[in-house]
Amino acid sequence: MAIFLDTGIFVAARNSRDTNHKRASQLVERALKGEFGAVYTSDYVVDEAVTTALSRTRDFRVAVNVGRLALDSPRIEKLYTGPAEFQSSWKRFQKLGSKPMSFTDCVSLTHIERRGLGGIMSFDSGFDGLTTRIH
Repeated sequence: MAIFLDTGIFVAARNSRDTNHKRASQLVERALKGEFGAVYTSDYVVDEAVTTALSRTRDFRVAVNVGRLALDSPRIEKLYTGPAEFQSSWKRFQKLGSKPMSFTDCVSLTHIERRGLGGIMSFDSGFDGLTTRIH
């Protein structure tokens, strides 16, 4: 099994005032210990997580800490979005209609599907029915 880490997990794990902080910290710890197998995230998630952390907290240190969690961990493999993933994600985004998701979420689903990952670690219920979600 392998798992993909989503934006909210990173943000909550490093923002002690986030309502999901305790749960996110526990999930990240379990993931980094290998409980879910290989751990992945993407360049788009890192971008969204750092930006979200800065926007929510207005604290540059928290935003940097979020980025460091995602980028500095040797256990988290970073997936980079190339032209093929981008185009596939754009097509998905346009087809969603009644189930609106962010473009970053579409990129995450593309990476999950292309690599056959077991699911996503996320607090976003928008992934329900599209992939297995650990929360």
